Amino acid sequence: MKKTGLLLAALALVVSMNAQKKSSVSRVAGGEGSTINKEIYGQFAEHLGSCIYGGLWVGKDSKIPNTQGYRNDVLQALRDIKIPVMRWPGGCFADEYHWMDGIGPQENRPRMVNNNWGGTVEDNSFGTHEFLNLCELLGCEPYVSMNVGSGSVEETAKWVEYMTAKDGPMAKLRKQNGREQPWKVKYIGVGNESWGCGGNMRIEYYTDLYRRYATYCREYSGNKLFKIASGATDYDYNWTEVAMKQIGNQMKGLSLHYYTCYTWEGSKGSATNFDENQYYWAVAKCSTGLKEVLDKHVEIMDRYDAKGQVKLLVDEWGTWWDEEPGSIRGHLYQQNSMRDAMVAAFSLNLFHQYTKRVSMTNIAQVANVLQSMVLTKDDKMVLTPTYYVFKMYVPNMEAENIPVTVNCDTFTAENERDKEHPRQSPYVSVSASRAKDGTVNVNLANADLKNANEVTVDLGSIGSTIQNALVLTSSDMKDHNTFDKPGKVKPQPFKDVQIKDGKIIVKMPKMSIVTFSVR
Repeated sequence: MKKTGLLLAALALVVSMNAQKKSSVSRVAGGEGSTINKEIYGQFAEHLGSCIYGGLWVGKDSKIPNTQGYRNDVLQALRDIKIPVMRWPGGCFADEYHWMDGIGPQENRPRMVNNNWGGTVEDNSFGTHEFLNLCELLGCEPYVSMNVGSGSVEETAKWVEYMTAKDGPMAKLRKQNGREQPWKVKYIGVGNESWGCGGNMRIEYYTDLYRRYATYCREYSGNKLFKIASGATDYDYNWTEVAMKQIGNQMKGLSLHYYTCYTWEGSKGSATNFDENQYYWAVAKCSTGLKEVLDKHVEIMDRYDAKGQVKLLVDEWGTWWDEEPGSIRGHLYQQNSMRDAMVAAFSLNLFHQYTKRVSMTNIAQVANVLQSMVLTKDDKMVLTPTYYVFKMYVPNMEAENIPVTVNCDTFTAENERDKEHPRQSPYVSVSASRAKDGTVNVNLANADLKNANEVTVDLGSIGSTIQNALVLTSSDMKDHNTFDKPGKVKPQPFKDVQIKDGKIIVKMPKMSIVTFSVR
């Protein structure tokens, strides 16, 4: 693919909030963007609430239309957003999961108590075969988290062998269970949140444990493993420091978890009943807040790994609000509003800027839990506003990131539980990318609840035709899709974009997300 330096140098965006507000965007001169790995759009499916059972899996005998036990409606929805990678079985669940309980005839599998999430009793009907076959149906890479917290090195070693070896005792067992050929499993997580639900370990202890477990994650039959260490939560920079120092290049990836919520103590706030300050706080936490966290973890990694060989994987991120009233405690079922869509757009725009170090992110979670793509109830399915952001952003997968710097008006939001540390953020978030065929994709998010925004995009002579312009907006920040009104928030064709004097003028509505391509 030819690099177009002029494109990068010529890209400029000028943002004006309205006639009363003046703002501008300075372009990044020189340099070429890195590839936006498709894994930036990864998903996460944990045995939590109805994410797996009822969300992805209903069983072959269900009256709900299914393919081999997987819901047809959810399968199609996930194919439409071209899921590149799926993380499973957890989360906290991973470090209590014993994989041999989930293989063999389903009627013979032992039941288990999901101690982390509501004490739900599960029948283990969804196990290794069901997950890896699902990934094949979706055409995505599996990312399997090993049980380090309550498992053993032997258990981990045998699981990798069972999944990926062509011959040997574990391969023989797999064949007896109906799968002749091994699966391709690239991503292996060595534990999850080992500082917390994964064992309450000290980082100094975990690093030695990682080295031991990773040693016995062998590569079989030409299958190459990308081994991922359990990383930090949010602001625990010491965890990253010690991990880089003690593990180094014995890992290919280091995870990071970052959630957008109002507080970890008591109520996290309602998903659908919130005020303007809470809306702006969420946007700020996933823009300047997330940027600060990424910058500090990346800076630490750069000191130990200047060539960027160890990747940072934000393998849990998204909003975390209170469970919906009337839902099962511990199942983390929450609705999904325009606020969540804005968090998704701001976050993805930011991740695009870090792809030299950040190779994967996994939003939590794919169905019925936290900031999900879909909500299901019996035979019904609803696509969330967040789902539509992911669908609008599909053209950015494997495209070249175009670096841009936005200078626009900012807002300040306070958290009533921490008024001494208000957060400031730009109203506007932008990212752009160049596909292999030369098409330029532009992604704009305007978080302003009261003002429309006029965005001037100067692309020089790169193109003259606007294609596939879409807008996601609604009349209220609390708007969301329900089973009674599944189409309340969904993308619409966008007409307020035009080319004038060689520049693209985008008139963005208030609280809107706009994407389009230029040829």
